[in-house]
Formats: sequence, C-alpha cells, structure tokens
Amino acid sequence: MTKLPPTPAGAVLVAIDMSKNRQEVLIERPEGGRRRRLSVMATKKDYDDFAEQLAAIGRPIVVGFEATGNYHRTLAHRLLTAGFELRLISSVALARTREALHNGWDKNDSKDAQVILHMLRIGATQRYVDPLAAGINDLQELSKTHETISKAKTQTWHRILTHYLPLYFPEIARFAGNSRSDWFFALIERFPTPASITALDAETFSAVAWPLIGRKVSKARLINDIYETACASVALPVPEDSAAITMFRMVIAQGRSLIQQRDEIERLAHARLAEHVDYQLLRKIPGIGPINALTILAEAGDLRRFNHHRQFLKFCGLDLATCQSGTFRGRTKLSKYGNARLRRTFWMAAQVAARQRDNSFRDKLGRYVAGHADDADRRRKAMTALTAKMARVAHAVIKTGTEYRPFLERSDARWKDPSLMCREGARATL
Repeated sequence: MTKLPPTPAGAVLVAIDMSKNRQEVLIERPEGGRRRRLSVMATKKDYDDFAEQLAAIGRPIVVGFEATGNYHRTLAHRLLTAGFELRLISSVALARTREALHNGWDKNDSKDAQVILHMLRIGATQRYVDPLAAGINDLQELSKTHETISKAKTQTWHRILTHYLPLYFPEIARFAGNSRSDWFFALIERFPTPASITALDAETFSAVAWPLIGRKVSKARLINDIYETACASVALPVPEDSAAITMFRMVIAQGRSLIQQRDEIERLAHARLAEHVDYQLLRKIPGIGPINALTILAEAGDLRRFNHHRQFLKFCGLDLATCQSGTFRGRTKLSKYGNARLRRTFWMAAQVAARQRDNSFRDKLGRYVAGHADDADRRRKAMTALTAKMARVAHAVIKTGTEYRPFLERSDARWKDPSLMCREGARATL
C-alpha cells in the first residue's frame, strides 16, 4: 500500500463502526480519560452535527472506519470535506484483531468500534481514497455498470443458445458468430422459427433480411444459406403467434437492449477519457483495450500515488505470499488480498496480449512454457506471471509518463517454439 503520513501529535482518534442506518462512534483523547461514545444516525442533520462536534474539539482529528459496501461513503465524504484525516481499516485485519483481543469470534457494533480504535492507535490502517474527491466516481459507475450489463448480456445470450434455439431453430446457431454483434439478434427476432422464413419465397426473404444482417462479406450467399437451413430444419412445429415464441422474442429484445446499453456506456467512456493522458498511455500497452483501461483508472485512481510497483501489486492482490514456520515452507502463491476487479482486468489483458503479434508478453510466455506445452499448471503459472508483468508495466508507464515501448526480450527463435526445452539453468524472472 501507499505510505501513510504519521499520525499528528496530540491527535484525537475517532473510531466509527459503519452500518446502513446507524454509526457507532468511539472518541479517544491522547491524554487519556474516559472515552466518549455516541450514535450517529444516517441523516443529514446527524452528519452535520457530528462534523461540528468534531470540529469543536479544536485539535487534529484522525477518523478510522471499516469499508462496508457503500454505506460508509456518504459519512466519509462529509468528514473529508470537513477537513478531517480519514484512515481505512481492512475487514480481514479487523476480524483477526477482534479475535486476538477478545479471544472469540463474537462481534457487535460496540466491540468493533473498540477494535477499530485499537488499530488506529497502533497504526494498522490504510489510506482512504474518496472516489468523488479523487474524481473517479463517474469512471467507477461507468466501469461497474458496463460489467453488470455485459454479464447480463452473456447470460441472455447463453439462455438463447442453450434453451430457445435448440427447441425452435437449432440449425441457425451456427450463424451466431460474435456475440457483440446485433445482427443475429435482429434476424432471429424477426424470424424466430424456420416456418417464419419458409413462409416467404427466397427472393422475398432476401429482401427482408438484407437490411437486418448489415455489412457482411458474401452477404447474398449468407442469406441464401440461412434460407436453405430453414427449409431443412428439425425445429419443433410451434406457431409463430404462440406464447413460447412470444417469450423467445421478449428475451431477444432484452438481449438487444443490453447490447445498446453496453455500446452507449462504451461511447460515454471513450468521450470522457479520449483526452485523458493516463488513458492514452494505458491503451498503448498490448492487451489493454478501452474497457480494461477504464477499469484500471476507475479502480486504482491515480497510479502515481504508489511509490513502487510492489505497492501497486499488493493493492491488486498480485503480490506473492508464503507460509513458513521453522523448517516448514509452504507453497508460494498469490495473496489475493487486494482489488479483485483490477486483478481480473490485468489477467484478461494478459490473455489478450498473449494472443497478439510478437510483443514482450507473448515472448515471456514462450520462455516460460518452452518444452512444457502440455503442462496446464505451468501455463497457468506463466499467465499469472504475465498478469503481474502487465500490472508493473501499467504502473511504470503512468508513473514515468512515457509510452510503452514494445520489445522482445530475446531474438533467439527457440523462445518462440514452446516445444523446445529451455536451456538448463536459465532463469525466468518476472
């Protein structure tokens, strides 16, 4: 994580256990004495009164709290705008500290506030980045909404391919192609059954289908192939005006609507980020497309706040962890204690880069799996190494403000051939 500034001398510590409707607060002065407890309801009046009470203390204030979904965001923003220093408490660290202090797993709001106060006292905290203050709130909403809509579209697409088409038009599935395209949805919405096609002659069907299919290579041949496929279909003889086909069309319309929403989000994201310097730098990296770049900026914010790439890897959960005790040393693996969306984004970017033309990522993958093309575990580890490399490169290009410079680590052709063994003793470092 990024290095935290030291707690100001004589600062008053404020621990808050966040929830949806009520916040439990525990205030401790540095000189000791009885700690003050109070409850703050999730209302504007209570938030304003609470901020005024803290300001009236007249001393530096350090506020610590645990992230609880989105329930903490409103109060945290109110306190941040009031000028107080905010610290974030890790949920995992909070749970383990509570167990250590109280020798049990039982919890309540008052106990959690005590534990948060203890962690503030010993400095076991993280930097809190307010999305609205950092200017990334809109990017986060674009990124998360795009992910939600993409998942819903995929589910709808899968439902059509596995349920509706096998029943009512199984043969047309071979024309489906890329799920990002809308033309197939438009075609089956207009012609959901073979009978809806064969009810027309070939010329009439071609005239109706021509604008639906859009710009395709060998368009006339494709339309003719679809017509012949419909004539030889084994689909269930369900009338086009039946409730089943009505439901089919309803699901298709839902899929088309999701495609339109996804495309609109991508348009808005590009319009917002087209002149963004960090966005342009990220887009130069192999495998990082518009949505991946959007997600990185939305989840990580300004990558310059990470002084070293290891801090950024830890933030992503791409740092290595090993369990060791005495003579025992366990397996080294990813900690995964970080931002899961960032980790998944870099993994997907690494997958894309490995399939593109020669670049440093593809070259490194070739070195790692050379001679072990059939070893799935080795390839998985190699892709994990590529994911970490992708994160390091993303941090480097933004930290230095320089564009990604493509290169191959070795010109030796043997690294290109996974069937060839690595030279004995050669090191494959990250």
